[in-house]
Amino acid sequence: MDTKSNTEPLAPVTFDEFAPTSYETWKAAAIESLKGGIFEKKLFTKTPEGIVLSPIYTEAEAAPYKERLGFPGAADFLRGTKTAGYAEEPWKIAQEVEAHDPAEANKVLLEELNKGTNAVNFDAEAVELNTLADVETLLNEVQLRYAPLSVYAGATALPLLAAILRRQKKVGDDAPLTGCVGADPMGEAVKKGGFDSSFSSYMDQMATTLKCALKHAPELKVIYVQSSVYHNGGANAIQEAAAALATGLQYIDEMVARGYTVDEAAEHIRFNFCLGPNFFMEIAKLRAVRVVWAQLMQAYGAGEKAQCIDVFAETSQFTTTLYDPYVNVLRATTQAFSGVVGGVSGMKILPFDAAVRDSDPFSRRIARNIQVMMQEEFNLLSPVDPAGGSWYVETLTGQLGEAIWKQIQKIQAAGGMLEALRAGTVQSEIAATLADRFKRLATRQDRAVGSNMYPNMSEKPLEGTKTPKAAKPAGKPVEGLKTCVKCSGDALEEGATLADVAALKTCVKCSGDALEEGATLADVAASFADGQAEAITAILPHRWTEQYEALRKATEDYIARTGDNVKVFLCNMGPIPQHKARADFSASFMEVAHFEVLRNNGFATPEEAVDAAVASGADVAIICSTDDTYPELVPPVAKGIKAKAPQMKVFLAGAPAPEFKPSYDEAGVDEYIHVRANCLAILTNIQKGKGII
Repeated sequence: MDTKSNTEPLAPVTFDEFAPTSYETWKAAAIESLKGGIFEKKLFTKTPEGIVLSPIYTEAEAAPYKERLGFPGAADFLRGTKTAGYAEEPWKIAQEVEAHDPAEANKVLLEELNKGTNAVNFDAEAVELNTLADVETLLNEVQLRYAPLSVYAGATALPLLAAILRRQKKVGDDAPLTGCVGADPMGEAVKKGGFDSSFSSYMDQMATTLKCALKHAPELKVIYVQSSVYHNGGANAIQEAAAALATGLQYIDEMVARGYTVDEAAEHIRFNFCLGPNFFMEIAKLRAVRVVWAQLMQAYGAGEKAQCIDVFAETSQFTTTLYDPYVNVLRATTQAFSGVVGGVSGMKILPFDAAVRDSDPFSRRIARNIQVMMQEEFNLLSPVDPAGGSWYVETLTGQLGEAIWKQIQKIQAAGGMLEALRAGTVQSEIAATLADRFKRLATRQDRAVGSNMYPNMSEKPLEGTKTPKAAKPAGKPVEGLKTCVKCSGDALEEGATLADVAALKTCVKCSGDALEEGATLADVAASFADGQAEAITAILPHRWTEQYEALRKATEDYIARTGDNVKVFLCNMGPIPQHKARADFSASFMEVAHFEVLRNNGFATPEEAVDAAVASGADVAIICSTDDTYPELVPPVAKGIKAKAPQMKVFLAGAPAPEFKPSYDEAGVDEYIHVRANCLAILTNIQKGKGII
């Protein structure tokens, strides 16, 4: 048997047979395919970040950024923080426990840990943790030596860390805690509209919490910078990233002022970013954040470990929708995929019903299994920096990195993140971005499936509602806890000076003692407050589609209350091929507000259309045909309807030609609906005319 063909190596594969195509050649072909459309307007897209996306990227665009592309885990960590990527250490599946009651939260937590989640993730501001017993209930049967923590503690982590350490001691688990039990007092202040105590007192508590971590849990992070307050307020990727990184710098400065090194502070910070809808933008954001943080820490003189940023992520609450909520599964999947490609260390995926109700086992299972499948079935643990080398991604990463750096410089020039928040500049810039996002959605330049485009008229709303969080109880300071004589004596015995002891304000160990003796977490927190509250302009959470959802709900409430609805009659002129495209467009346009659309197969004459429209008793009639037929059809149809039913609004489907618009207006056309029309404003005006709002 001849085995020669099986043993000889294959010839190298080349593309020499294909002639290279220049950018100019491609551009000429693109212009031809546009059939008169302007190349620069049709194929270049400006993002909310102000970055203009090109229709095609070449090696030339990426050249300035590709030069720094080294090996994974090296240089500025552009390609990831570990040389083997997820093959070395998979990202943590950190699905959040949303239940408020500690016992119920424990059931959910154990279920999550048994079915794929491998990090203990809860928000101490959401779960009702008032006492040490509550913390013990929440963590009942949870073995923290096997599951790292990913806990957001609010404005201060000191009471919660004291409770968790005391719980560990009581169950006899002496393994060092890992993960994060962190606070973000500036994030909380922006969320709630101010500090309950002075910023300095929060920094003192953070410093003491850091001291405890360095001594008892060196791998536990105690500062948890959350970008969600900015993202959910409407911030773009640059604003979100810059605000978070500038917050991290502020905390490092405060810890250094209290005697810690830059490395000690930086190594105990975790950042949590949100993942938005622009797939490649989010990949570039995460990669750019790694580079910028490494450069910032180099400027601070920090070591390599401190330069390696710890990034967790969550899918976007801002882009979840109330209507057609199952589409949220698709949104979350693409957002999570961008997080994995971008190189997160851990991630949570919001359940598809998160905007509607308290999530149930079904929705939690879907959210959790998206990550499980990505790791177990989709083989996403194997590639190391899969986006690396892409001319598009490298260019976008470089552009974002430069923009984030400039924004941080702007914040630092204003005195740092705290002063920028006090001045309200961060808030006002994000508010402007939110307004632009709403405007783009109102005019349907941006599309939200099921909300401002392609509404599901037969949709049945999900049952259930969101349970509001209980108000946190006011604490009563524990006497003697703020200045602990015992710990001061211990410090002196360990060689501290009297000046050092004078600065000893808080104590995690004695906080644990107080909790065990019956004090609440609020009592412990109150012990370190100084009563110097400070107001900060808040950034309120929003959702991208909330205005359209309010529009539709107003109609549905009106239907339930009166049995009536806005009726829209389609004046379809001519045979089906002549009017179908604009009839379908008009129906979808009106159904966004859940209006009733009266369809037909078309009318041969204006008189027939007028009689049918008037007989329908509709509130609005929309003339649907082609631009070529409009000059002949629109005037008689509009005039006929206005003569017989003057209260009926007459719309025209399509943007009118400038030379014909005056005659259409004179004939009685009230509004024009087309791809550039403000859908939200038009539908709102119809509701006002009907008395719905």
